[in-house]
Amino acid sequence: MEKRQATIKDVAVAAGVSFKTVSRVLNQEPNVRQELQDRVRAAAAALGYVPNIAARDLAGGRSFLIGLMFDNPSEAYIGQAQTGAITRCRETGHLLIVEPLDSADDTQRTLDSILSHLRVDGLILTPPVCDNPMVLEAIERAGVRYVRIGPDRDLDRAPFVAMDDVAAACDLTRHLLDLGHRDIGFIKGHPDHGATSRRLEGFLRAMTEAGLTVAPERIQPGAFSFESGMEAAETLLSGPSRPTAIFASNDDMALGVMSAASRAGFSVPGDLSVAGFDDSPAAQMAWPQLTTIRQPVAAMSAAAVDMLVEARAPGRVREPIANRWLGYQLIARGSTAPPKRP
Repeated sequence: MEKRQATIKDVAVAAGVSFKTVSRVLNQEPNVRQELQDRVRAAAAALGYVPNIAARDLAGGRSFLIGLMFDNPSEAYIGQAQTGAITRCRETGHLLIVEPLDSADDTQRTLDSILSHLRVDGLILTPPVCDNPMVLEAIERAGVRYVRIGPDRDLDRAPFVAMDDVAAACDLTRHLLDLGHRDIGFIKGHPDHGATSRRLEGFLRAMTEAGLTVAPERIQPGAFSFESGMEAAETLLSGPSRPTAIFASNDDMALGVMSAASRAGFSVPGDLSVAGFDDSPAAQMAWPQLTTIRQPVAAMSAAAVDMLVEARAPGRVREPIANRWLGYQLIARGSTAPPKRP
């Protein structure tokens, strides 16, 4: 016999509270004691209660749908962003809808179709979509709330979640300098991403503070992809002199650097130290494991969900949602070591 699905009344009985209290907790209403919130959520989890979003939509004029839009070449980044948003949406009784926006396609038509067919309570925009003026204008015309992750321009335009890319890149460069490296190559990210210029700024700042001048040929273009990291590394390693370390602006490119180094007969980190950025799952699967910056991608998308949910909380006065800055962590692993002595 098929098991009956738990109802909101079952949750109320299990938690020892009223039906109204369960409804207030699940709808994120203010002024509910934390002890009651914990009891209701624990009971809902134990019973496997799934909110009837359609019924809640009809009753409260909300869809309980949150959209996430992306156009990013890094599958690892998008995977982490989706994981963080999905987890938090489930915890808050929402559903996540993921929509790619291909900049090479008719973005305006795609966006108009999404906004006209989906009635979402809010949107999360990842880079570089978060800095696309056409996208922002279309969303604003539709009157949809949105939160940006890691924007680079118009920071007062809408709420955002971010980390300090400049400081993080500076710290990672200092790590290489502390190991004894002085000739360090750098691979930039995709030109449409705000993080690209910020990470380059952090690298150059640390090098300047160390009294070092970076030759133009030591800075190579990239696109946040494995292939672009390989191509940039081949250029850096094929000249009359080569750097003793390469800092790639994300892990995908750093893994491309390690592949190019192996093909050229160089060992990592014996002949070449390699560092990345993001701490994607592949950073620990590589051998040697990759030194990198742990960017809190999942936590940033989860925070974006929280900001959208708080903005729609019943009884909330419509006021700007405070931006959130999250921390990062330098993870030193086996891909970096002191340079060989001449």
